Amino acid sequence: MAAVTKDDCERYLHIYRQMRRIRAFEDNANQLYLAGKMQGLTHMSSGQEAAEVGVCEALKSSDYITSTHRGHGHCVAKGAHFREMFCELLGKVEGYCRGKGGSMHIADQENGNLGANAIVGGSAGIATGAALTSKLLNKQDVAVCFFGDGALGQGLLYEVMNMASLWALPVIYVCENNLYGEYTHVSEMAAGDLCARATAFGIEAHELDGQDVMAVNSLAEKLVARARGGEGPFFVVLNTYRYHGHHVGDINRTYYRSKEEESDWKDNRDPIVLFGTWLCEQKIATAEELEAINEQVQSDAKAAVEYALQAPYPDLSEVDKHVYAANA
Repeated sequence: MAAVTKDDCERYLHIYRQMRRIRAFEDNANQLYLAGKMQGLTHMSSGQEAAEVGVCEALKSSDYITSTHRGHGHCVAKGAHFREMFCELLGKVEGYCRGKGGSMHIADQENGNLGANAIVGGSAGIATGAALTSKLLNKQDVAVCFFGDGALGQGLLYEVMNMASLWALPVIYVCENNLYGEYTHVSEMAAGDLCARATAFGIEAHELDGQDVMAVNSLAEKLVARARGGEGPFFVVLNTYRYHGHHVGDINRTYYRSKEEESDWKDNRDPIVLFGTWLCEQKIATAEELEAINEQVQSDAKAAVEYALQAPYPDLSEVDKHVYAANA
């Protein structure tokens, strides 16, 4: 292994911090729901941090992503701030969408996040359109379409992959295969090889361990550079796992997956623990330094939640604003 430089160390610690930020955000979002302080449901991505951060760390702020109903992690990984995110979840005017998007429609266009989408697979066309725009305008920006294994049953995904392949668009389709589409195991809803769906369109496909943030980031760096150079599109399956239920109300999951399975992923394949162990083994950080990062992130999240709880709601006069585009 090549010598680790100071810049490498700073980058690795930033990756670790981003993963911790996602976990902290999701933990606090869950508590807000359980305490009855947040309206509606939310879908947490705890356990999938390596997939989200590994990919987004390979992107520039001007590059695009589209997200899913389980989209908090993507939003954080692409550069969003806790305060605006918690305000959005609580329907407050200082949220990224002025409180109107909520958990499943949060967006942060200044950082290239074109938005979460409550429709399974619904953002595939948006990401492909962003990639087409980038190519037509010669912007050199790349679009990443995040979607779950459940979206493999949606026809829109195959229509746009066909277009992207024909037009050599700079888009990367990233399937976060967390094994369950709501309550159904992927083996019961997706026949055949998942990567074969992309290769049928002539799209180069890759599959790897979505809990290994270094492996994910290494592949993402290469594919993003190639897509930026005109070699897209690409398709990636990241095998990962969601620790919580399909949504925050999905508490008793034993009817579709075992407690032993959940414990195995949490105890032996947690992406944050795995990366933290590697950082210590490489003497990039000590356990105490990593815990200090975690404590700071937890403090930041707590402060953001307290701020969001006290922040104002939008004025009633805004009820019909930001709904339709204004006439030219």
